[in-house]
Amino acid sequence: MAFDGVTVCAAACELRQLLAEGYISKISEPEQGELLVTVKTREHGMKRLLISASASMPFICLTDRSLTAPVQAPAFTMLLRKHLQGGRILSVEQPSLERIIVIHAEHRNELGDLVRKKLIVELMGKYSNIIFANEDDTIIDSIKRVPPSMSSVRTVLPGERYFIPETQDKADPFTERDFDFFRNHILGRPVNVIKALYGTYTGFSPVTASELCFRSGIDGNDSASSVTESDLKKLYDNFIRLTDDMKHGRFAPEIVYENGAPREFAPIPLTMYSDLERRGYDSVSEVIERFYSERSAYNHLRQRSSDLRRIVSNAIERTAKKYDIQLGQIKDTDKMDRYRIYAELINTYGYDVKDGSDHFDTVNFYDGKDIRVPLDPMLTVHENANKYFSRFEKLKRTRKAAMEQAEESRIQLAHLKSIEASFETAESEEDLLLISEELKRTGYIKKNPVNTKNRKAAKKSEPVHYITSDGYDVYVGKNNIQNDELTFGMGHGNDWWFHSKTYPGSHVLLVVGREDPMSVPDSSFNEAGRLAAYYSTGREQGKVDIDYTLIKNVKKPARAVPGYVIYHTNYSMTADPDITGIARSGEKISQL
Repeated sequence: MAFDGVTVCAAACELRQLLAEGYISKISEPEQGELLVTVKTREHGMKRLLISASASMPFICLTDRSLTAPVQAPAFTMLLRKHLQGGRILSVEQPSLERIIVIHAEHRNELGDLVRKKLIVELMGKYSNIIFANEDDTIIDSIKRVPPSMSSVRTVLPGERYFIPETQDKADPFTERDFDFFRNHILGRPVNVIKALYGTYTGFSPVTASELCFRSGIDGNDSASSVTESDLKKLYDNFIRLTDDMKHGRFAPEIVYENGAPREFAPIPLTMYSDLERRGYDSVSEVIERFYSERSAYNHLRQRSSDLRRIVSNAIERTAKKYDIQLGQIKDTDKMDRYRIYAELINTYGYDVKDGSDHFDTVNFYDGKDIRVPLDPMLTVHENANKYFSRFEKLKRTRKAAMEQAEESRIQLAHLKSIEASFETAESEEDLLLISEELKRTGYIKKNPVNTKNRKAAKKSEPVHYITSDGYDVYVGKNNIQNDELTFGMGHGNDWWFHSKTYPGSHVLLVVGREDPMSVPDSSFNEAGRLAAYYSTGREQGKVDIDYTLIKNVKKPARAVPGYVIYHTNYSMTADPDITGIARSGEKISQL
């Protein structure tokens, strides 16, 4: 993901439309390195502008959230309040296609004279900064001061002159639009096409360059010098169309999701991700805020679940090893029938074999073939027969015990893998609490006695709710405890139940209500099957086999682990684990 010049262009365009001529009414710093600027506008009411100069996730966007500010405002915030609070925003600019937004504002100083100032937002990864400067580019202060000891290229200190760092001789895509210039600079670079594009033009990231190549039918990883004239013309035409759209503020922001996690966002359609879920939005600010909040929540959830994941992973490893040993024991008992046959042959044909012999040859009366029966010369013939019978009985008992233990291990391993799959569908800390509870119930985590008298009740985790194109409610369990509640609590006899045939996954409930269950349209069955495929560990496969049946046919054996059910009457289908276009309750999902 890159907050590139194209994204900054879309953000600047939106801010220009909504904030110009607005008055700055409040400035706060909710987090270190962040600014929340509240702007009062005539046409659009109160707007909140959130700016982050975080080294890991810098961004700028409008937000509806009201963030809590610290009681004691930092010095930089106090400075901005003194000089900008009550001031009017004159314009919002983006120099060339740099990852920079300059907000021009005017206010009255202590003498009542109108003066102009600049709030410069640099969104450059670890070099991101928010700089406050005079109209003549003299720096007043910045949210991050950069002394000479930190940078030999450019210092950012009060009194220094502000300038934009060198852009490595990159061209402005809004001005350098000549085809000959395009050809010479793309073909003249000893790199692949993607690198040639973002190495030539300011503001282009590898994502934007890859999208242009995809739209032009070019493999972006091919050498730039190998591009044909006709392909180069297609690439140039798409480049011109993109820059024209940017000039006129024509954007179509969207977020790309992979396995439920936000993978990429852009202010333009990312057609190269046509095989992934893409959600479109009307506002680039909404896309930026949603992407960063979901990404942050996803990473936070991954960190919070790391201890639970380790417990489950270690349990899976131990159980898998135990299961392999048990299977090996079962395989070792395959020779028990041979011992039984030896004993029977000795009792049948060993009457003329002398004691002290080390073998005797005879015919196996089971298959009519010649067979040599080994004997222990230290034992009598009768004792040899008893020895083989004893070995047979011992291996028979061993096989029975090993098969029972192996079946327990197989069920245990399947249960652990279903818990492991629950981490991928967890969306909140409440979901992690249910997974933790399941691990406690099944003994993988020790239960600690707690005083529940004054403990605040945790928010209940709910199943994922989808609505089919025919208007039917579909619920998806996010963990085994929720699967049980869904199947045996929410479900009624005529509702339909879906689950992956071979992979661990969620229980999926298609609610029919009082209707005839056979009257449900095929499209709703298909969508419920796709959800069952997607919410399983088989989602990376092209197709997933799904079992579905009326919920009255689903039973839970006594003392079974959470999520474990049995059924004997079912239908089957093959489903594509792609849920693009299936509407999640409370969320608009568009098929792009």
